Amino acid sequence: MDIERAFGEVLRKERKNNSLSQEELAHFSDLDRTYISMLERGKRQPSLKTIFMLASTLNTLPSEIMVKVESLLNKKY
Repeated sequence: MDIERAFGEVLRKERKNNSLSQEELAHFSDLDRTYISMLERGKRQPSLKTIFMLASTLNTLPSEIMVKVESLLNKKY
């Protein structure tokens, strides 16, 4: 599994844990819904600024998101 897909899986899980639709997450993060969709499918890489914006909307720390991504990558290898 590549980093983009791992990030996408973590993002989708966090979004669903917060009971948000892709559109709601995009709106509250000042992003486009199609961009959220591409992130979740591993088709785009988020910038550091985007990770911070998403983390804020998801009521978590950016570092917590990255720890989950790292953990997911370690499980797949």
